[in-house]
Amino acid sequence: MIFYFTGTGNSLYVAKQLDDERYSIPQAYSQKELHFTAERIGIVCPVYGHEMPGMVKEFLQKAVLETTYFYIVLTYGNRHGGAAELAESFCLGIGKKPDYINTVLMVDNFLPAFDMEEQKAIDKKVEEQLAEIKADIDNRTIRIQKASEEDKNIHNGYLARVNHAPETIWADYVITDKCIGCGICTRVCPAGCIHLENQHAVNTKEGCQACYACIQACPEMAIQFGDIPLKEPNPGARYRNPNITLTELVNANDCTNKG
Repeated sequence: MIFYFTGTGNSLYVAKQLDDERYSIPQAYSQKELHFTAERIGIVCPVYGHEMPGMVKEFLQKAVLETTYFYIVLTYGNRHGGAAELAESFCLGIGKKPDYINTVLMVDNFLPAFDMEEQKAIDKKVEEQLAEIKADIDNRTIRIQKASEEDKNIHNGYLARVNHAPETIWADYVITDKCIGCGICTRVCPAGCIHLENQHAVNTKEGCQACYACIQACPEMAIQFGDIPLKEPNPGARYRNPNITLTELVNANDCTNKG
């Protein structure tokens, strides 16, 4: 049994390689009964600012996970900043003890800092990483990836830079007149904070996870960043994991789809 959170398909792709019984966290999150039992239970999600998305943390706080093997796999694109130890610390703080946490280096889809075309051209040996992680999980390996001093310094530096910034610092974007009202953004948003009004998308930003699924999936590139500290290096490039279809992403994140 595996629970996943995905914005552009990377974490969904990882989840598909690790378990056939998969559940979307955005959809499971809204259930009244969050009590799950399985021989092993996993969480797969990206890290934002080196930590698990807020929705994943809230899901873990609410869910009762009865298992003899609890693991977490975190996807990242540049530096993980000690993400595994940060995830372990969070879990221990809410009374859950992970047996295994590891990270997977994949395309970095953080649009304000990376050119998606350049990222897609880099071979990050994803399949080799996944093979090792799958073997670890199948063997019920007990291990939390260690954070180096450099990892810790990177995370502390990030915290210092955003310490006084608003929580919505990376969620400042606007929907332009290019919007054709197709509704794709409303269906790939895991937080359900986008809706249509008069055939035009409206983003309330309420609960926004800053995953950028809406920006990446918009066929007209009608969703653009507003006043954020970083500017896109290539505003004309967008990304979705090549092994994940748009339909799969919609099925994972559509808040009206509870299946």
